[in-house]
Amino acid sequence: MQVHCTWTCPLRFTLPSFSKHLGQNFRGCRRESCNLYPSLVATMSTVSTESAAVTTQNESTQKTHHPVQVAKRLEKFKTTIFTQMSSLAIKHGAINLGQGFPNFDGPEFVKEAAIQAIKDGKNQYARGVGVPELNNAISERFKKDTGLLVDPDKDVTVTSGCTEAIAATILGLINPGDEVILFAPFYDSYEATLSMAGANVKCITLRPPDFAVPINELKHTISKNTRAILINTPHNPTGKMFTREELNVIASLCIENDVLVFTDEVYDKLAFEMDHISMASLPGMYERTVTMNSLGKTFSLTGWKIGWAIAPPHLTWGVRQAHSFLTFATSTPMQWATSVALRAPDSYFVELKRDYLEKKAILVDGLKAVGFKVFPSSGTYFVVVDHTPFGLENDVAFCEYLIKEVGVVAIPTSVFYLNPEDGKNLVRFTFCKDEGTLKAAVERMKEKLVRK
Repeated sequence: MQVHCTWTCPLRFTLPSFSKHLGQNFRGCRRESCNLYPSLVATMSTVSTESAAVTTQNESTQKTHHPVQVAKRLEKFKTTIFTQMSSLAIKHGAINLGQGFPNFDGPEFVKEAAIQAIKDGKNQYARGVGVPELNNAISERFKKDTGLLVDPDKDVTVTSGCTEAIAATILGLINPGDEVILFAPFYDSYEATLSMAGANVKCITLRPPDFAVPINELKHTISKNTRAILINTPHNPTGKMFTREELNVIASLCIENDVLVFTDEVYDKLAFEMDHISMASLPGMYERTVTMNSLGKTFSLTGWKIGWAIAPPHLTWGVRQAHSFLTFATSTPMQWATSVALRAPDSYFVELKRDYLEKKAILVDGLKAVGFKVFPSSGTYFVVVDHTPFGLENDVAFCEYLIKEVGVVAIPTSVFYLNPEDGKNLVRFTFCKDEGTLKAAVERMKEKLVRK
């Protein structure tokens, strides 16, 4: 038997699967408005009974347990820590200061541009490398920010978020066995994608309190065997910004050893205590650098997943080869809206930074009052703290306790290191939340966290 819902968009499904369908895929339906809702709810008990009988029969006849199948290059990677912590937050009703997405919406003028693009019929596949209007806007913004003039058609590739830009860059330019240097702690997709590419990962650890680059260690690690260095500035999770002196040393070592640089700059507009410096802008570096960025962090529209990679044509070729087989093209109307966003007046970026500085002050002052050792954060919307004053054995144990007993979510940083022991004393909080949420989280910690 088939049932057919005619509310807004037609859905057809068989009754034995309806219970599962309603629970998992009908969440967007206004069930009270559905023309079938009353009668379908009435059939639920019968459907559930039938489904249970089928399940019992299947379980009795299928005794074989099928192990999880995964490629060896991804065996070590589990469900992302962000998914785990956000699930626990929902389960325990905790305030989520873990995952880095705002709990407030992006600017109206950008959303209206997306709506207008949809109404104007800009809804089919975009040009694979990006809608020309967006490529032009990215080129204009990059020139304004760095002084570099790049060709929008030859040097700019639009991707589905910066995460895809990272994947396309690594998969398009790194061969199996190539040596790539990371700075730990690092955004978790870096290691996973390098593993997919078969890279040989070398890691240099940035340590508190200032997370400075250990220059001598870098000099001993980089060599003629190094294919690329991956840099994130402003840096997630620490909030560190690479200084001009550090970037100059890295640049000179890359030129000397013929090494590429992949630089993730998604937080470039959230630089609080010093000016952001793009590695590509340093002398001799544009020809060996892929600069990656996105819309989401700057315009509080993380769900749109619009990113881009900027590189000279000889590097862009590899990026585009991978991109064309990863996603081919990115959401067309959102690209048009992003072109409007990137041409926002300077006042937008000034106000953005001011608002985040106010949020940062609420969280940092609150964390210090609670008893954490708070490390400096010069950029991003993250703060890293030492949790050891509260007596838990490691960062994972502390974060679980914080969620279950206090009702606040943080992210354990050990997952951002090749050696988890390096991060066991540190946890990360985010302040990309409204002021009421930040204050409520601080109050919960003041009430329930006790130093030991």
